[in-house]
Amino acid sequence: MMSRKKAILLLLAFSTGTLLLHQSAHLGWFPKSAPFSCAPPSPPRLKHTAVAFLKTHKTASTTVQNLLFRFAERHNLTVALPHHTCDHQFCYPRNFSARFVHPYTLPPRLIASHLRFNREELHRLMPNDTIYVTILREPVAMFESLFSYYNQYCPAYKRVPNGSMEAFLDDPRRYYRPHEKYAMYAHNTLVYDLGGDPEHSPEDPTYLPEFIRQVEGIFSLVMLAEYFDESLVLLRRLLAWDLEDILYVKLNMRSPESKLNITSARVAAQVHAWNALDARLYDHFNATFWRKLRRVGQDCVQKEVRALRRACEHLAHRCFGGQPQLRPAMQIKNKELRPWQPSAKVGIVGYDLPGSGAPLDEQCLKLAMPEVQYSRYLLRKQSLRNRRRAALHRPLPPRGLLRPPRHPVPKAA
Repeated sequence: MMSRKKAILLLLAFSTGTLLLHQSAHLGWFPKSAPFSCAPPSPPRLKHTAVAFLKTHKTASTTVQNLLFRFAERHNLTVALPHHTCDHQFCYPRNFSARFVHPYTLPPRLIASHLRFNREELHRLMPNDTIYVTILREPVAMFESLFSYYNQYCPAYKRVPNGSMEAFLDDPRRYYRPHEKYAMYAHNTLVYDLGGDPEHSPEDPTYLPEFIRQVEGIFSLVMLAEYFDESLVLLRRLLAWDLEDILYVKLNMRSPESKLNITSARVAAQVHAWNALDARLYDHFNATFWRKLRRVGQDCVQKEVRALRRACEHLAHRCFGGQPQLRPAMQIKNKELRPWQPSAKVGIVGYDLPGSGAPLDEQCLKLAMPEVQYSRYLLRKQSLRNRRRAALHRPLPPRGLLRPPRHPVPKAA
């Protein structure tokens, strides 16, 4: 008979081998090379794992959310997810409340689903060491995306003859009602998402500077969609993450036919005038973004950007056999990869995987998984983990209360 000591040693060897195999699945995503960072922290820092990402609308935020979800899975972190009554957003457009969080996803280390920012409620929910991050987009490009994407939801857009963005911008007050459902998609959407008042007069000399001061006091990094890779370099440095942690493919993209062309300087000026608060907010954080990059150093940033793009290309080759091909939802065979379609007028494209096989394809599946499916997957996974944990800690009833075994009652003679 095998001794107890030998059995323990064999178990340890098996566990170590399993762990190494699991890690090698992640380490094989891209080729290892010399350190790509110009100025590694001294002394080295541990990865920061408490992150609150304010997911703004039509700003490439779904791609950021996806890499945060994958990071959380790799590090076994609990992700705050919406209660089922809120669908896959935290009851947006209502002000966020910790009551909107599914109880099986508590206490969280990460939050990254759509919500309207509420500082007090998020501070009540998240750990004290949480780092807050968000992302903005240039107002003209963002408004075009909002108008196209929510054309069949936002009443202000639906009122416009022939769905013309130019007609809306010629007289927005004719179509816009500030207290209607989905009105926030038509006016100063960034300010609304950040918890501000989108209807406040841009002529007030004190409101926006004070609002910006509050945002700066909360968010350690405000990323820019137009400089996505540079933003990820800053994010990686802020959180002391590895290159592997910021790899991505673009998600929630519209088909070319769904996009509206804005070539007129007049239309761009109208967007800036109508969304004056958003425009000034973006201008401010655009300036602070470039100051952050200059502190890192232009050569260093470009070196890291090139390394990131090479690693993303290598990952795409491993997962898709080359450059990933965007497909209409109905051409995607795997239903877990079909993106949600906002309306018949807007086509959201996604990816399909060419082959099958674990463990690499599971990681590739998550890489290309749309927001709705990934949120549901994480909720199922964390609910199961929560129930198992509860079962392990459920106290046994006192011995005196245990039911005696049942014996057949003898029949009367």
